[in-house]
Amino acid sequence: MSETTKYASAVAAVKAMENTLLNRSDMEQLINAASKAETDALLSSKKGTSETNAETVWNMIRDYAPDCRETEILLYKNDFHNLKASLKASVAGRTAEKYYIRPTNLDLDKLSGILGSKNYELLPEYIGNVAAEAYDILVKTSDGQLADSFIDAAALSAMQKSAKSFGGEFIRKYAELTTVCADIKTAFRCGKMNKQKTFLETAVCGSESIDKESLINAALGGTESLLGFLETAGFGEAAKLLGVSGAQFEKWCDDIIMELAETARMRSFGPEPLEAYFIAAEAEQKNLRIISVCKEFGADRETITERMRKLYV
Repeated sequence: MSETTKYASAVAAVKAMENTLLNRSDMEQLINAASKAETDALLSSKKGTSETNAETVWNMIRDYAPDCRETEILLYKNDFHNLKASLKASVAGRTAEKYYIRPTNLDLDKLSGILGSKNYELLPEYIGNVAAEAYDILVKTSDGQLADSFIDAAALSAMQKSAKSFGGEFIRKYAELTTVCADIKTAFRCGKMNKQKTFLETAVCGSESIDKESLINAALGGTESLLGFLETAGFGEAAKLLGVSGAQFEKWCDDIIMELAETARMRSFGPEPLEAYFIAAEAEQKNLRIISVCKEFGADRETITERMRKLYV
């Protein structure tokens, strides 16, 4: 089977699976439900046994396109989260299993053993050196926040590097947008907390869209300085939303990623529709978590609606 034919079969399967995603009408009914119990019952009646969680969708993608390397970039954020969890658990003498996120490119059954023996060369190339450096930070400084920030920035760097090395236009844009959103969020938080330049240099990744040094210098001037910089750098909407609330900014970030995913829906060949569908499945799960948590705490309809992310269908 050729690569093109393999992807064509996968794309056909994805288009069929799109019917299992919840649409706007479905979400409205869930939001309007009188209680969390009613929401859960409605969701069960709509989804039945159809699963569109990230792990199920990922397994489908790998079944149809097992050798497509660029799809693996979508899981880098989970991989680096799992690295953080395992390193911290190892240093604290605990097990990390309950903190792992799936799907992942890493062999979680072997991860703690690899880190414990310091055989970092057994990890994928994009994460092995990061594991070694992060371990040194944890042991030498006992600063978990610094280690987390280092790993988070390294994840973004790895995404961009891999996307440029063997990814197509879609995954390159995805890595770029993901980095931009994360860097802005990090810079804003550091600005509010008056973090030192050395911390920012570790925590901010940098991208073609936003120069790392310029973003850091703006954050060192405080939140007003940062928002002003973002305005002049072409991210006025991000600045406006950050000035209102972090939650609105994070929604904006998720929505622009979904808008990117929508550009791949009509393609018939290549891995882009597979990647877009995976992003859509993750977004649906996030929306369902938002509804569930809001219902549990008695949030009104308007509050829930404001927090909902853009839908794929």
